Amino acid sequence: MSKFQQGGSLMKFTSYFGSVFSYDHDIVASPSKEIMCLASVFAGIILCLLVYRSSAVLSSLLFNKAYGKLSTIQKIEWNNRGISTFHALFVSFASFYFLIISDIFKDGSHEDLIINRSSTLTNTALGISLGYFVTDLVMILWHFPALGGLEYVLHHGISMLSILISLLSGQVQVYILMVLFSESTTPSINLRWYLDVGGLKSSKLYIVNGIALFLGWLVARIFLFMFFFYHMWIHFDEVKEVNALCYYFMFVVPSVLTMMNIFWFWKIAKGMVKTITKAKHTKRA
Repeated sequence: MSKFQQGGSLMKFTSYFGSVFSYDHDIVASPSKEIMCLASVFAGIILCLLVYRSSAVLSSLLFNKAYGKLSTIQKIEWNNRGISTFHALFVSFASFYFLIISDIFKDGSHEDLIINRSSTLTNTALGISLGYFVTDLVMILWHFPALGGLEYVLHHGISMLSILISLLSGQVQVYILMVLFSESTTPSINLRWYLDVGGLKSSKLYIVNGIALFLGWLVARIFLFMFFFYHMWIHFDEVKEVNALCYYFMFVVPSVLTMMNIFWFWKIAKGMVKTITKAKHTKRA
């Protein structure tokens, strides 16, 4: 039993989505940990708002020529992408630290099962990330569909639920962090948009960034998800020990994200080939 499952009130889930999903398991957090998680989520929301305002101010000063020509909704998206870039850098660094540098999730480093391991730092990082997804989803819905269509709503919705369940149960944080590391491709996606609206679509930077996005996506959103399922397979004896809600989310959410990643990878590959081909033709002309 994880440390989040000690004390507090007992929440019993029975007959969940029918008898196949039925279980009797407690997902409990102590009051102090609940307050800490809420504080980290609130901190994530505040950070997002600060980054949004900072992006507007800095962009008007540093990129006034391009930023000043944008429409109102384009300026909102410009600043919104500043938030997603900040979040991507934050969760990429945090995930890399917890998964590679720290020993918290290394095999044999602790007595607890790897799927039950968590810490104050991991809870804080996940809470801040949850705050970002809440903020960004609200903006997407408020300006729908200007900042993203239904696929973004689906992506953010399942991401929020997965992080929330992991925080409340204290389980499967190792897999949540693996998935969050895939956000490392976001800065390249945003740079591509910035260069496009800035009239630099034919620049060398745009081409180089496109190639970097293709390779980054291949590693962080294709190969990493393959490793994700491989890791679950070799640790399946531990995976079976998680509460039922986490168990089914661990299979459903990554599967949905994998299909979305493959679809987007196909579009990225097509765009890269088109850009490189166009650049070659322009150079010959």
